[in-house]
Amino acid sequence: FVPGLTVEQTADPRLLRGAGELVGSFHRATAELGGPFHACRPGVHDTAAHLQRLAAALTAGAAHRLYTAIHPVAEAIRELARELPPLPTGPVRLVHGDLKISNLLFAPDGSGRGVALVDLDTLGPGTLPVELGDAFRSWCNPAGEESLAARFDCALFAAALQGYARGAGDLLTAAEVDALVPGIWTIALELAARFCRDALEERYFGWDPARFPSAADHNLRRAQSLVRLARSIREQLPEATRLA
Repeated sequence: FVPGLTVEQTADPRLLRGAGELVGSFHRATAELGGPFHACRPGVHDTAAHLQRLAAALTAGAAHRLYTAIHPVAEAIRELARELPPLPTGPVRLVHGDLKISNLLFAPDGSGRGVALVDLDTLGPGTLPVELGDAFRSWCNPAGEESLAARFDCALFAAALQGYARGAGDLLTAAEVDALVPGIWTIALELAARFCRDALEERYFGWDPARFPSAADHNLRRAQSLVRLARSIREQLPEATRLA
C-alpha cells in the first residue's frame, strides 16, 4: 500500500509538473532494462488496425439502434486520422503503457509531487511518442475524457513538459521530441476509434449504468469527447509544437 492522492482530471500545473517528473524519472531509471516480458499485449497501439476495425464495425453494425448518432462521430475520426503524420518506430524502450492521470499517485500534502505509478499490467516494450501521447492527452485535458467540453490545455502541457524534462534529462532523441505532439493527436484519435467501435459492438469497454442507459451510450460519449480533444489538439498544433 502506497499512500497518495488519485485524481481523474486536473487543472493544477503543480500536479502536471509532478506527473512529468515522476514519469521522466521512471523512463530514465529503466532505460537500460530489457525483456523478455511474458505478459505483453501486442498491438495495443496499432492505430491503423483500430481504424480498420472501426470501418468494419460500421459495416456490420448498421442496424444498431444508435447507428445514426455513432456514424458521424466515426466519420469525423476517420477524416481527422487522414492528417496524422507517421510516428517513429524506435527506439523501443520500457514503457508503462497506460499513463492516464488516474494511474499516478501524488503526495497528499498538496505539493503536487508524484510518488508512484500503479496499474502495471501494460508494462513492456514501446515507444515514447506513443507512451507520452497517451499521457499528455489525459493529463492536459482538464475536463476529462467523458466531457463534451474536452480540450487540450497548452499551459498544462508546458507544465508537464517541464516536469518530464527534469525527470528524464536528455533521454529523448530529437526524433522522439519532434513526435511528441503528433503522438498526442494520434492516441486521442486511436482511443476515439476504439470507443466508437465499442459503442457499436458493446463487448469490450466497461460502462457506468448509474449514468448511462447502455454501454453504447457511454462509449459514444467517450468517443465524442475524444474527437473534441483531437480537434482541440489540431487547432493548437503550432503552439503545442513550439512548446515541445
